[in-house]
Amino acid sequence: MPPRKDPDAAASVPAFYGAELRWKREAAGLTLAQFAEGCFYSVAYLSQIEMGERRMPLDFAQYADRRLGTDGFFERRCEDVKKARKGGHADYFADVVEMETRAATIEEWAPVLVPGLLQTGAYAGAVVRKTHPLSLPEEVDAKVQARLERSRIFEDPKTPKFWVILHELVLKSPLAEPMTMAEQLQHIAHMARSYRVVLQVFPLNAGAHPFMTSPAKLMTFADAPPIAYTESMHTGQLIDDPMLVREYKDSYDLLRAAALSPEASLTLIEAAAEDYRDDEQQH
Repeated sequence: MPPRKDPDAAASVPAFYGAELRWKREAAGLTLAQFAEGCFYSVAYLSQIEMGERRMPLDFAQYADRRLGTDGFFERRCEDVKKARKGGHADYFADVVEMETRAATIEEWAPVLVPGLLQTGAYAGAVVRKTHPLSLPEEVDAKVQARLERSRIFEDPKTPKFWVILHELVLKSPLAEPMTMAEQLQHIAHMARSYRVVLQVFPLNAGAHPFMTSPAKLMTFADAPPIAYTESMHTGQLIDDPMLVREYKDSYDLLRAAALSPEASLTLIEAAAEDYRDDEQQH
């Protein structure tokens, strides 16, 4: 049996309340499996809450207060955890950001935008201003900084192993000024040439494919089950059901098989960056 892993209550607000939840549960004499019997969340999900790796949902906080007799303690603290985790990210994306820091592998499909982990500041700013046109400058800056902070996971020379498939439309859609696009694509190429990213492009002429409706992200971990994440406008969904995650993985593998090779993809990206530079000079 592997040694017990205790949460670091000082690491963050979610970790503090996760540690408190574990203490209250064990004081009540309940195992995780027993605690999970009366709610709609899995044992794995509850374990991640206790470790501070996932935000505590309001409905679960209410359940915990009823089951453990904690007089509304966890419900009252849900807003604290929400604020602590949100930062410059959408609330539904906060758990994903935490998981990226622990991931052993990340596989991502990007049909419209350069993935946040690979965005430059100028590109991120252009995207945020177009998707949130009424945001104040300081709000835009906070969102951009939050995206740039995510890339710090690459400071570890070994993890995560990051595989990205970009639709060719991402290269050809001028979402920002030509020089911003050129610098963004060159940054992606640099990451690939630095052996931090395995990169493929899904060509326009490849036709139908398994992920025609939405972007997707798959993550594996050294000490937790794999998860999938998919997103649509103003919402996102984490998927931890093993069968569904397996289906997402199978679909991603089919997408990977239909994409260009990493070498051909890199050539295409660098050519697109050069085209944007030429556009900048002409104008």
